[in-house]
Amino acid sequence: MTKGAHAARGIVTQERIVYLGPPGTFSNAAVDRYFGSVNQAYCIGVNTIDDVFLDVEAGKADFGLVPVENSTEGAVNNTQDCLIDTSLQIVGEVYLPIEHNLLIQKNTNISHIKKIVSHKQSLAQCRLWLRSNFPDIELAEVSSNAEAARLAATDETIGAVAGTLAATKYNLHVSYAGIQDRKNNTTRFLVLSDSRSSISTGYDKTSILVYTENKPGALFRLLEPFDRHQVSLTRIETRPARDGFWSYVFFIDFEGHIDDHSVRHVFSELADRVVKIKKLGSYPRAQHDQTPS
Repeated sequence: MTKGAHAARGIVTQERIVYLGPPGTFSNAAVDRYFGSVNQAYCIGVNTIDDVFLDVEAGKADFGLVPVENSTEGAVNNTQDCLIDTSLQIVGEVYLPIEHNLLIQKNTNISHIKKIVSHKQSLAQCRLWLRSNFPDIELAEVSSNAEAARLAATDETIGAVAGTLAATKYNLHVSYAGIQDRKNNTTRFLVLSDSRSSISTGYDKTSILVYTENKPGALFRLLEPFDRHQVSLTRIETRPARDGFWSYVFFIDFEGHIDDHSVRHVFSELADRVVKIKKLGSYPRAQHDQTPS
């Protein structure tokens, strides 16, 4: 989604936005990409994905932004689990190309590094490069890549895997750039709100949760109406149901708006085929060809 299209929806930068912090994370960069120039007084970094959901649900923020999937590592399970329980709606999405760098203190020699730290997803996305170039260096997980950068800024023996935004915020040197194992590494983020619905733009996506019974053919019965009404699926993920009554929860994204006739027909037919459908929201589709800024 472009900033121009975003502005056309009437979203202004003075509204409170909460994201997985601290400042300098890729979530922070995704906020900038989606909302444009944001007054930092209204942009709040919190410690966990759960906190993002809780703050928006409690009215402490107007919007929340969370990562939901990465092209290298797949789904972000924490976000999916929160979506099962939340009353929030998805009102937007943004794709952020992820370029990881090895950051160290300025005027420090890379040979002084004894430990490399980052968020577990960031370490996973660079595992082959790290194994090839620093096989004997300790790797340690921290709460975010920005926290990794903060630690590197306080200790010359620590290297951080993080983005250029974190390097700028913590005054670190990019010792190696673009160390992610896959060069097309991209993360998709969701924008959440408790009170906003999106009108159809003609270029939309809808997200739902579907609970099915543990019976043979359950997945076929779920997917068949989408095929018959030519509603294109863009993503399907499965998570264990946590309430004990059903075996599977399917996370499904598909092209189209909840008010489209074809989508209405799909929902009508699914009513007798599944146990429960939870509508997470319809929203304008983001573009995939965004490049790092």
